Amino acid sequence: MNHKVTIAGVVIIAIVGITYYVVHVREQQQLEERQAYIHNRGAEVMPFDLGETQHTFTETKTGGIQQVRVTDPNNTPQIDLVRMHIHMEADAFSAGNFGDPATLHGADMPGLSVLQQSAGMFTVTYTDLPDGAQLTYTSDDPEVQDALHMWFQAQRSDHGDDATAGME
Repeated sequence: MNHKVTIAGVVIIAIVGITYYVVHVREQQQLEERQAYIHNRGAEVMPFDLGETQHTFTETKTGGIQQVRVTDPNNTPQIDLVRMHIHMEADAFSAGNFGDPATLHGADMPGLSVLQQSAGMFTVTYTDLPDGAQLTYTSDDPEVQDALHMWFQAQRSDHGDDATAGME
């Protein structure tokens, strides 16, 4: 009897382990497919080459800092494209227009609906960087701060190797 119980236990553990592994592998595969999709569609909303840039999303207590840096600091054409695009996005985001991220990532992107409805409840400040550009998002509203953090996390996930988390 104990032998049959032991075999049954081993079989159950094996089934659970295999199921977990298959689910985990499939989730990882879906994430990688999504990241490749976002990378390839990036040109639809960004004039610069995603493969030649690094995005950094740093969550702060009052919002966050988004940087787009060109990996080759001598690539002036890409730097100019990054600055032009990020400057335009600063104006759009300040007005609650998050059309570009919605087009690229989907309208159901975490945090996006709150940000779209919260124009005037946060500021977006543009800054040139030597190798790109930066946006600083600031809000006193905890719901907007949370939305910015969710939005940053979703972007990091979607952009994969093209994005990193920064440190405050």
